[in-house]
Amino acid sequence: MSTEQILREPAHENEETQTHVAPNKVDINILMEKVRTEKKKEKKENLIFFSFISSVILITIFIASF
Repeated sequence: MSTEQILREPAHENEETQTHVAPNKVDINILMEKVRTEKKKEKKENLIFFSFISSVILITIFIASF
């Protein structure tokens, strides 16, 4: 193997990773997207939780009223 081939091989392997940010740098857009998805997940969980609690309270009141 010549040195030219050795130098070219890693370049071909890294073509897919060239779109990613270097390991020692932080992309703020990626971090912000993670924060947004976490907030959406938390909001959804809270909505489900409060809906369940409200349903239990309403069913309890409905049963107690008879």
